[in-house]
Amino acid sequence: MTSDAQVPEEHGSEDQPFQFTDKRKVTPEGQPKEAAPEGAGSAEGGAEAGQAEDPLAGLDFEPSGEAGDDVALLAARSEAAAHLDALQRERASFTNYRNRSLRDQEAARVKGTEDVLSALLPVLDDIDRARQHGELEGPFAAISDKLDASLAKFGIERYGQVGEAFDPTVHEALMHQVDPSVESATVNLVIEPGYRIGERVVRAARVSVVGPE
Repeated sequence: MTSDAQVPEEHGSEDQPFQFTDKRKVTPEGQPKEAAPEGAGSAEGGAEAGQAEDPLAGLDFEPSGEAGDDVALLAARSEAAAHLDALQRERASFTNYRNRSLRDQEAARVKGTEDVLSALLPVLDDIDRARQHGELEGPFAAISDKLDASLAKFGIERYGQVGEAFDPTVHEALMHQVDPSVESATVNLVIEPGYRIGERVVRAARVSVVGPE
């Protein structure tokens, strides 16, 4: 007897291949099965979903582009600041060294001039006594003037004049006279002139002073 039953469409036909959907939640090995992307209704679609690229693979945590440029710029600025600080320290150190050297040189120059002046004091005193007694004439007077000019070039100054106010910081009183007519102590005789280099007194002027009681 011939059956008129028709084959269900889901079993397929020659024009339409047989298809089925695997809805199992686990694989035959017992592992959880990856969910197929929405809209994929065939095994080929599931395979393509399984082969999709891992979205985490494209993440890059290293700075790139403008972010990388900013990091490089900050690093360059930090290095430049460090070099500038080192340069400023070296410059300050050199400036201090130069100033200290200049002070030492000036002190050595003044000390040398002072030593020479101290050695010449007896000669200068003899010349000054001859001048006071009118014995310094002719060529000797010219030599004395040249000597004074040479001493002035090194900042050496001779001081001490009759009539100036007595100052114990620059004068040494060898004699003292009383005169009720004067109001303050005054130099009335210069025994030996004083010599100084700038503000430094090499020898105080030795004088006689007259003053009130």
